[in-house]
Amino acid sequence: MLHKLNDLELVKVVSRPSKVCKTPYVADIELSDGSIVQAHCASLGCCGLCEKDCYVYASPIKSNCAQSKSKVCSYKIYLARFYEEKVIANQLITNNQLIGIDPKLAETLVENALTQNCLKTLSNIKSYKREVSLLNSRFDFAGIDDQGKYFVLEVKNVPLADYADVSSTDRKKMIKNGDFASIAINQKISYFPDGYRKKKEALVSERALKHINELAEITQSKITRPIICFVVQRTDVSSFQASLLDPIYRAAFTDAVKQGVEVIVLVVLWNANGEASFVSCDLPVN
Repeated sequence: MLHKLNDLELVKVVSRPSKVCKTPYVADIELSDGSIVQAHCASLGCCGLCEKDCYVYASPIKSNCAQSKSKVCSYKIYLARFYEEKVIANQLITNNQLIGIDPKLAETLVENALTQNCLKTLSNIKSYKREVSLLNSRFDFAGIDDQGKYFVLEVKNVPLADYADVSSTDRKKMIKNGDFASIAINQKISYFPDGYRKKKEALVSERALKHINELAEITQSKITRPIICFVVQRTDVSSFQASLLDPIYRAAFTDAVKQGVEVIVLVVLWNANGEASFVSCDLPVN
């Protein structure tokens, strides 16, 4: 087990942004007793996984964030519930997933994977630190590997996956044409990044682009291992890729890998008890 969340409850998102607090980082949720409270939601809706009428798992904010000083939110959202069913070869197949949508969860999972030696290419490390500044960025981890070499590790959360890495408009057309009908439920492509953009050609995340470019720059030193770890918090996937929806990031990612940036794809399984289990760290990268 990589992590345990305390006091999780299945709740319904009534509105996001909240009607009480208009920031997109706050949602109104309905608890099991029918009461409405405000919950912190780091995912900005997470491309439909945490929007109005979605069911998600949340906990009292103090249960897992004791240091929180929020005056608005009494809860925090951590997991999204995803369900689908398909008929393949006359057999009904269902897929229930709990998907970690809070980016800070990804960092915690990677830290525990490091200390438990789950990451094959980064096991038995001698030491590490959190939040280390290098060049013009602050990376999630840095330390000394088992060979005494310095490494820098950046973490990105990957909650999204589908049968094709395409826009919502194209996806609807493909569904209508039956393009996904015979694809197994666990053969999805996990992809990063995706999110709200004012213009189709705009970057999804300037911060993500900055990180991958600076990791590529670090390769020139030859004395530091630059590593990026994508944390896929769902198990219905068979591969990972830098998303086609953001060609600028995809080009930068491809170039960074060619220059020597190492890629780790960590797959994690969540259950309704709030337990995250290690699945693999070698998902194929397209």
